[in-house]
Amino acid sequence: MKIIVFGKDGQLGKAFQKIFAITPFSKIAEIQFVGRSDVDLADQEGIRRILNAFSPSIIINAAAYTAVDKAEDEVDIAYAVNAKAPEEMAQYAVKNNAMFLHYSTDYVFDGKKQGVYVEGDQRNPLCEYGRSKAAGELAIETVFQKSTSGRFAIFRTSWVYGDGANFIRTILRLAKERDQLRIIADQYGVPTNADWLARVSVNFLFDQSLQLTPFPSGVYHVVPNGEITWYGLANLAIKSALDQGIALKAKPEQISPILAVEYPLPAPRPQNSRLSNAKLHFLIEQQNDVTKLEHLNYSWEESVRQYVSQLAQDRLI
Repeated sequence: MKIIVFGKDGQLGKAFQKIFAITPFSKIAEIQFVGRSDVDLADQEGIRRILNAFSPSIIINAAAYTAVDKAEDEVDIAYAVNAKAPEEMAQYAVKNNAMFLHYSTDYVFDGKKQGVYVEGDQRNPLCEYGRSKAAGELAIETVFQKSTSGRFAIFRTSWVYGDGANFIRTILRLAKERDQLRIIADQYGVPTNADWLARVSVNFLFDQSLQLTPFPSGVYHVVPNGEITWYGLANLAIKSALDQGIALKAKPEQISPILAVEYPLPAPRPQNSRLSNAKLHFLIEQQNDVTKLEHLNYSWEESVRQYVSQLAQDRLI
């Protein structure tokens, strides 16, 4: 078995490196991690060359152009990385009967729905980043619809945090620098830990014997249970840091909730990023694997606290 993981420099890519390092995959699989220094994902020929040289049976695309606001100006680059690159990977998968796992985002929706989004809801992104990710989803679906070979899964997720730049680390940095913060309180979603996401992905692909698990190709929402606003998440992160003895200028009572319209950004964001994970839960429940179910049902609140605690231990706050 050969597994290739694109995006080794990102939060999710780093999480995959950790999980593959502590599991027995090295005994049964050859794993290659690909980053920016290995290939420019805007270079389709470069992607094709790496895939053909390594000949993977499993492709995991944890790479993306994620500079949401810059994408409003760098449209061509965003589409090259978020749409053309996964299309190239999908074409390899169908030609070589390979498995393709790709990651997408809540930004493919406009956030106007009342209640949670399900996988079949219409894509209607508000910004160029979201449009490029939606185009990537459509490209993958189109490639596989034209073939009976290979399988694919598109994992939509939201508010990812891990080893790298993210909202939580930004808030904690600002809380050390400023005594007042204004945080958006009318956009809803759920924080997703990159390590958890990588583990769910491995559990999705493999059984306890590390054999590939059969599953229907398609889109899956992969987020924890629950919801919160950016304002609520900022409060939780700051409280968690204070509990670790970290000195901050901005305390919870000094964080002011504001509306998104009070903090305009180049790229509009969806107000509602709540994703239903019922489809994935049903699939895992059918496998009767208690360990997988326990991991799937973890507490995102406790995960945020543990994450902040680890940042404090590592002196990254």
